[in-house]
Amino acid sequence: MSSREDETLARAAVAAVAALIRQLELMPKPGLPDPRDLGARITRQDHRALRWSAKALVPGLTATAACARRHGAATPELRAELGSIGRCTEHSTRLAGGGHRGATWVLGLLVAAAAMDPGARGRELAAIAKKIAAHPDRRAPRRPSRGSSVSAKYRAAGARGEARAGFPHVRRALDVLAKARTAGTPEADARLDALLTVMSTLQGGSSGAGVSPRGSGALLAGALFVDALPVAAARGAA
Repeated sequence: MSSREDETLARAAVAAVAALIRQLELMPKPGLPDPRDLGARITRQDHRALRWSAKALVPGLTATAACARRHGAATPELRAELGSIGRCTEHSTRLAGGGHRGATWVLGLLVAAAAMDPGARGRELAAIAKKIAAHPDRRAPRRPSRGSSVSAKYRAAGARGEARAGFPHVRRALDVLAKARTAGTPEADARLDALLTVMSTLQGGSSGAGVSPRGSGALLAGALFVDALPVAAARGAA
């Protein structure tokens, strides 16, 4: 891989983390960490620690992009390698302060899709991520994760179900962003509108219906990443 390609993949990783931090900075976010909740009184997650630990995602997302570019196709082998990289990245974020497990999954797949096809945008990018997620993670631990346990209990799709469906809530958030901007809505309000739309239709939490913060922040971060990709990028360009 050339140094130019390395730099392109690294920029994609940095852009993904920047999208996650933009999501963290939004307020008010009911049920999710925001700058007002510095003492973690409401969400039990320290907002400053989440911002710091988000930066620990960069090396893992860079490795994710490089792995996807090297494979060039949504194969079972790629899925297995991405799973291993993702688990290492989760460990790094825990050491740096914790959080972002859902974002690691969402952003990892979208970064991988962007690396495989640099010209893909929006629904096309989500479709590539869907093809990657369709393969089982052969190296995954056999013990159930917290997310999979919650998904099974409340019959919610969960992060994996979202990916295998082609990230419908990421696409929905992109649509809301576009409509809000066309209407002249301030950017921060447009992003909050997109978040609330995701929260109002995402299954999870204790009710499985209605407004649910679980996973919505990670999906908004995914939408902000896709939204920030350069529109004029040529297909197949490095």
